[in-house]
Amino acid sequence: MIRIRDYRKADLPALYRISVMTGDGGGDARHLYRDLDLIGHIYVGPYAECVPELCFVAEDALGVAGYVVGTADTRAFEALLERAWWPALRARYPDPGPVLPPDCDADLKRVHRMHHTAVIPDAVVAEHPAHLHMNLLPRLHRQGVGSRLLERWFAAAREAGAERVHVGVNPGNPGGLAFWQRAGFERITLPEAEDSGRALWLGRPVP
Repeated sequence: MIRIRDYRKADLPALYRISVMTGDGGGDARHLYRDLDLIGHIYVGPYAECVPELCFVAEDALGVAGYVVGTADTRAFEALLERAWWPALRARYPDPGPVLPPDCDADLKRVHRMHHTAVIPDAVVAEHPAHLHMNLLPRLHRQGVGSRLLERWFAAAREAGAERVHVGVNPGNPGGLAFWQRAGFERITLPEAEDSGRALWLGRPVP
């Protein structure tokens, strides 16, 4: 049995572990990092701390092995993190500077991201103000778990006022792209000035 349920604070270490084990184009990224919490600090912790009502987990007999997190209002969420999430991390991890050396490692890239946070393009947020992240360990793949998590998140996001939602997909993760497209997400075309090429953006209405 695989159960979809609300997030609990005790789940946070499992969510951090899943985030790094799916952090290399959908594959395990633990070999890339010295600090295995860095991906979680960016893609899991902020949501669990600031928007726990939009965090849900998938749990099997071995424990939590998947999650979905997100926010109904991306710009308000970004402002909240500047006040309530990034300051403590920036104090813990010193700023490596505005420009990274070409030979920097994965840890330094993530620390740089904490101090120089990426802003989601206006062309994405204007039409799709909500956003989400989802990750599953391989043992939950191809069992409909992603669709169940998404349905649970949609219901909660709709109650929170979300009408349209976007996701960002690593171009090196074709499996993830295929999942989102099957889930009804369509490519968002960006103006050339906003298209960095580092992410593919997809959006859809919240059903």
